[in-house]
Amino acid sequence: MDEHKLDNKRTVLVGLAFLSISAFWQMYDNVIPKLLTGTFHMGESLAGAVMAADNVLALFLLPFFGGLSDRTNTKLGRRTPYILAGTAFAVILMNLLPALDNSYAAEASPFKFASFVVTLGLLLIAMGSYRSPAVALMPDVTPKPLRSKANAIINLMGAIGGVIYLAVAAVLYPNSKVEGLAHVNYQPLFLVVSALMAAAVIVLLVTIREPKLAAANQALEREHPEWNLAEDDGSGKETLPKPVKRSLGFLLASIALWFVGYNGVTTWFTTYVGQVMGQGLGGASLCLMVATGGAIVSYIPIGILASRVGRKKTILAGVALLAGCFLAGYLLTVRSSAITPVMYICFALVGLAWAAINVNSLPMVVEMCRGSDVGKFTGYYYTASMAAQVATPIAAGWLLQHVGYWTLFPYAALFAAGSFVTMLFVRHGDVKPERKNGPAA
Repeated sequence: MDEHKLDNKRTVLVGLAFLSISAFWQMYDNVIPKLLTGTFHMGESLAGAVMAADNVLALFLLPFFGGLSDRTNTKLGRRTPYILAGTAFAVILMNLLPALDNSYAAEASPFKFASFVVTLGLLLIAMGSYRSPAVALMPDVTPKPLRSKANAIINLMGAIGGVIYLAVAAVLYPNSKVEGLAHVNYQPLFLVVSALMAAAVIVLLVTIREPKLAAANQALEREHPEWNLAEDDGSGKETLPKPVKRSLGFLLASIALWFVGYNGVTTWFTTYVGQVMGQGLGGASLCLMVATGGAIVSYIPIGILASRVGRKKTILAGVALLAGCFLAGYLLTVRSSAITPVMYICFALVGLAWAAINVNSLPMVVEMCRGSDVGKFTGYYYTASMAAQVATPIAAGWLLQHVGYWTLFPYAALFAAGSFVTMLFVRHGDVKPERKNGPAA
């Protein structure tokens, strides 16, 4: 295993797990609200509470299964059994949902409704059982100095998963096909996405020999004790020194703060544009799509940049740009009733900023732990991000309702700026810039 050169092909194959996860969540966020409000006639508030359940469950499931996978030892490795089992249960359960939805639409009954809710809950547990192990697989098989580059590829694979779902949905359900229908059968869509998930994980299983690759990476880490920030506490167990713990705390606080700002905007922007600018869903959706596109084209360059200048500097630049874009977004939206090309440029830069933050934050977290704790520390990362995603729709929504819609972008900019301050106190988890034609400095 080469500590200086990333195996791109292997990283792409490892990223298949994240591709399958991202395809599922893109479908879940797009289709499940339609089922809840359309077929089961839930009000928006109750449907929103059901949709928030995945983030609430994630607060507990992701750290638990991440830590549990750290302590797992099988012939398939530590992470692969969870990826296989979680995907298998998810594929079965997710295809029950449209069947129950169709049955309820044909003949409503409390039993069918209860069955749908229980199945949905079990599906969320199945998905939560393998997200941390799937994400932890990349650090397990990738040398520490190369993890930002690898995480850029992982994020790109996730974006590809989302794009594949959107393409399938566009082909199967064009407006001409569903317009005027009293009920839409989503079973074909769920079947295609579940087949994609299964195929991705089967390819992963066949091509990635986790135990062999993880052992090689552990051997490489033993050759570089300077990579390990943990120290022996005298009992044979390694613990984080207090300065490293302090850095981890500030880093997790930073993660929570920038997710509060970013997800506040992505959650409420379509509503905000309607209230403040009088614009419809199309223009707002295009802005968000431009931001996603900006992130996608930035992932790989950002990973390369971080290896040259360091993760912390790249994140700080990204956070500063994000806060600046949110302030610009405020000025552009309150002074105009039309979405202008400048707004699209602003949102493209939001995507660039988010890529700079997202590509480097998880590698910084897992950089602070020893190899046997990668799953647990991945869980810490998701606890911070998911807690923010649970809280910010409520907090931002309260401000919009009780103070005014104009508060959305200043709110987001404030939290982004706060994350810049907390990141200044993070002293560990960076990667030293590479020397040209030589080893890491």
